Amino acid sequence: MKNHFFNTIPEPYRKLIRNKYFITFFSFLIWMSFFDRNDFITQHTYRHKLHELQKERDYYMKEVVTNKAEVNDLLTNPKSLEKLAREKYRMKRDNEDVFVIVQEPAKEK
Repeated sequence: MKNHFFNTIPEPYRKLIRNKYFITFFSFLIWMSFFDRNDFITQHTYRHKLHELQKERDYYMKEVVTNKAEVNDLLTNPKSLEKLAREKYRMKRDNEDVFVIVQEPAKEK
């Protein structure tokens, strides 16, 4: 009656369970899966975070290129500088009147 559960397991599996290399590998697998600082779930989370950071880096690299082109355009083209001053900072010449039209948001019914 002793080891009744162990006797219900087929013979090839019993040999495998008694194998010291299998026990070592299985223990290592369990340890790496759940208890280690760099377990599989943590590694997956790190890969996901790395992917997000790479996408964010690519976005900002494109923004840097765009902003450098805009700055270069502003420094070399006086018309674009005037356009920026008029649209963004609402500057005007002395003999001009500027009317700013603000559109109200649509009211929901």
